Amino acid sequence: MTESAPVDPTSTEGWKKLDGIAAGFTPDLRGWFDSDPGRAERYTFQAADLTVDLSKGLVDDEILGALLQVAKDTHVAERFQAMLAGEHINATEDRAVLHTALRRPKGASPELVVDGQDVDADVHATLDKVYAFADQVRSGAWTGVTGKRIETVVNIGIGGSDLGPVMVYEALKPYVQPGLEARFVSNIDPADIYEKTADLDPETTLFIVASKTFGTLETLTNARLARQWLWERLGLADASDDEKSNAVAKHFVAVSTALDKVAAFGIDPENAFGFWDWVGGRYSVDSAIGTSVVIAIGKENWEQFLAGFHAVDEHVRTTPLEQNVPVLMGLLNVWYSNFLGAQSHAVLPYTQYLHRFPAYLQQLTMESNGKRVRWDGSPVTTETGEVFWGEPGTNGQHAFYQLIHQGTRLIPADFITVAKPARPLKDESGDGKAVQPGQDVHALFLANFFAQTKALAFGKTADEVRAEGTTDEAIVAARTFTGNKPSTSILAPELTPSVLGQLIALYEHIVFTEGTIWGIDSFDQWGVELGKQLALQIAPAVDGDQAALDAQDSSTKALIAKYLELRGE
Repeated sequence: MTESAPVDPTSTEGWKKLDGIAAGFTPDLRGWFDSDPGRAERYTFQAADLTVDLSKGLVDDEILGALLQVAKDTHVAERFQAMLAGEHINATEDRAVLHTALRRPKGASPELVVDGQDVDADVHATLDKVYAFADQVRSGAWTGVTGKRIETVVNIGIGGSDLGPVMVYEALKPYVQPGLEARFVSNIDPADIYEKTADLDPETTLFIVASKTFGTLETLTNARLARQWLWERLGLADASDDEKSNAVAKHFVAVSTALDKVAAFGIDPENAFGFWDWVGGRYSVDSAIGTSVVIAIGKENWEQFLAGFHAVDEHVRTTPLEQNVPVLMGLLNVWYSNFLGAQSHAVLPYTQYLHRFPAYLQQLTMESNGKRVRWDGSPVTTETGEVFWGEPGTNGQHAFYQLIHQGTRLIPADFITVAKPARPLKDESGDGKAVQPGQDVHALFLANFFAQTKALAFGKTADEVRAEGTTDEAIVAARTFTGNKPSTSILAPELTPSVLGQLIALYEHIVFTEGTIWGIDSFDQWGVELGKQLALQIAPAVDGDQAALDAQDSSTKALIAKYLELRGE
């Protein structure tokens, strides 16, 4: 497949059919389940270790058939194959899109050569270098400048250089080597780096500066502050340049391809781990960007993490659209967004270790598909993107679930959980009522998972409320739940490195499916750039440059003036 003008999805027969269905659509999950005993089985699918139940979605066979026709007419499968082959589907930057190559196993056949470069060889050379370094830190062979082993790794990055590593580290904490800890600094607010380093011992701290160009404003500012902290805490503030450089070389490494800038900062270029322009930041957690996590969990666990990604990549590559889980989930999102008016999507992990997963997905989904033009520069013909958000259960149940259950907005929700907890506990005393002595707390937790999707789907009728003894009709109305609130349930055996890789790849390919149907380039992020450029222009005004202040619009000028007044400057 050669990249060409995108197909307008609204011109396809499947889309037109969906328009007609949506015009008179009245969902009835109670009725659908009552009349179709095989619905749950028919709409439950397997992708590697993930069991995905779509049966509580607002979909029937006719709708699903039309959605699948849209996927075929917009060439979702063909474009996925083109991506795997290294075609330049990132049109605005004229680049290949090869995050899937980051997890191809050694010896994969056929070899992947793109633009004359042996991608497999490059990826595994970098991986081997990361593994060798991680082993040195984990074993204690790598020491700080005073000879002490490293105990804390501080990753300095932002966006994909932070959200991915911190999410994976938090998710895989049970696999972290005892005596090692990772921390993550991203915000340019000085409070972030202050709090993350305040209680650290500089002799046992290693910083990883993650910036492809080694020029990201926030990352390099925090890196300089970290270097300054190291010198001050080691008593080197007034030391010679050689002493300072030696300390930096033992306490800083980089994930970057700008070796000249890395060296100028004081980091030995031998301790810089590269990645490539064919992987965007939000798709890069399984590259050298994950070095902090490789150090924490080790090579074997990281290899299982990559294998999980690859298993879902292979599922998408080899599975017909009708059973292709990320494609089906992406199609449902298109149905909800473009035909039923949903504007947001909740991700609700019922495992505390995934508490940063919704934040990670915010960048993956919204930076990828928050676009108003198609990959050929023409305006989109549909609404695009969804606002992704969420919190772990059961916390969310006591916060925002009210809106999902009884609010007026349609909010599709993905519920994610595991059967085996990493930290099983029993409540030996119980409360003598709902919780009996010896209660398995994870089972109690999962009861909430199952109950919420059931309540969203089937609700509670007015007659059921009355049958419980409520006679005041105003109260009856308040206690009635309409149901027909769509959800997807994702169940895995346990939260292993492999399963985490599978979950990330699942959502990467959901994003791909939606972006292809909408005809947008899911792999650039020009919308991020304007604010960065303006910040650099405004910075002199914030520092008190009157000419720069006078050049601002009246609102910005007044706000900066007020800021300077409040600072007493």
